[in-house]
Amino acid sequence: MKGKLTVFWVGLFIACEIISNVTAAKPVQLGPIVVPAAIFLYAITFTLLDVLHREVGYKGLRTVIWAGFAANALLAFYAWFAVALPAARFYPHAEAFSSVLGSTPRIVIASLTAYLVASFTDREIYHWVVVRWGAKPWLRVITSNAVSTLIDSILFITIAFAGVFPIWKLILGQYIIKMVVAVLSLPLVYVTRGREEEDSSRAMNKR
Repeated sequence: MKGKLTVFWVGLFIACEIISNVTAAKPVQLGPIVVPAAIFLYAITFTLLDVLHREVGYKGLRTVIWAGFAANALLAFYAWFAVALPAARFYPHAEAFSSVLGSTPRIVIASLTAYLVASFTDREIYHWVVVRWGAKPWLRVITSNAVSTLIDSILFITIAFAGVFPIWKLILGQYIIKMVVAVLSLPLVYVTRGREEEDSSRAMNKR
């Protein structure tokens, strides 16, 4: 049962990553804040990383993060390939298809870089909190998410839009929404029984 549950969480994490990348093309207006439509689901992936930390431990999470990176990179490559293929003559939506899936290289690089750095930061911060503080799960999640989502927002917005849009307003808006979602998604971390204390302590001793 434990193994099946782990596969479920990994599958859900990667599914959220892929869906977020596909739906990120649409900007939405939330009062004075403009964010991509994907932000609500994407913000949950940071809590899912912490759930997986409890499921697979410090070392196992490295594999999960790289699997997510591979899935995102494959999506970016195959979307580019699909856009480049000649459309059938009877297909009238080639431009719409391209506008949704044809991300610019700058956006792709920004997305992959932010994902990788923020995910490993989340892993390290959560690991550090467990080993140093032994805090409650909710505090571990909030602490790790507060740092990793900020790094994710700064890296993605800066790489993708510096020189095009005023980046600090975009960063602040994304960060606020991500942290609100992080708080709302806290119950997820209590679904699993944590083994991170043992794995994190062992990993720290081997460093």
